[in-house]
Amino acid sequence: MNNWQDFFDRHAPHYNENSFTKNTLVEVQFLWETMNLAPGMRLLDVGCGTGRHSAEFARRGLCVTGLDFSAGMLEQARATGADVEWIHADATQWVAEDPFDAAICICEGGLGLIGSDEDALQHDLSILRNIGQSLKPGAPFVLTALNAYAQIRRMTDEDVARGTFNPATMVAQYKDLMELPEGKVEVHVRERLFIPPEMLALLHHAGFDVRHVWGGTAGEWGQRPLKLDEIEAMYVSVKR
Repeated sequence: MNNWQDFFDRHAPHYNENSFTKNTLVEVQFLWETMNLAPGMRLLDVGCGTGRHSAEFARRGLCVTGLDFSAGMLEQARATGADVEWIHADATQWVAEDPFDAAICICEGGLGLIGSDEDALQHDLSILRNIGQSLKPGAPFVLTALNAYAQIRRMTDEDVARGTFNPATMVAQYKDLMELPEGKVEVHVRERLFIPPEMLALLHHAGFDVRHVWGGTAGEWGQRPLKLDEIEAMYVSVKR
């Protein structure tokens, strides 16, 4: 099992207590306008988690499919009662049979969250390629992913010496004692960090044309330049 899968299974009952989940309505409205969504369109939510975005999009008349590899998170999603198709699957392996009109992969919805034995680059490229194959030509896709600029600015040569951060692979790997709603939890973190030029290249290889790179920090979404120290970057693209 991917250690992230285990983490989210255990954290699922408390996930919606996190402060960054309190901006759902504003985030959905931003995506609705940015992606030119309309009732009746089919939307794929990759890494849907507890379904907070999927459920709201469904309430607005979209036909939504929410995909996640955590059974615990999907259990919380189903409890919303939203008219959404929930699928338990690994995004590195799943491709839709019928292409969607639009897709999102937001709030660390899988990108960069790699298992101990997974190839970091192949992991994320597989997810992006599968999303691309699941979309119609011209379909909008919005992704938020960890902003490597922020991480790099905090890393030190001591982190490199300890193996916490590998500047050759851009993989961060360490134990973190996280203060979560359920209390302090030790998490084995292994993440692949991407600077925007790398993510632009991955998206291009996956069949997307990127239109915008904006700041993607929860609660601060907007059509504005990415700040160097914010947690996530937002990539607005369309399927070629």
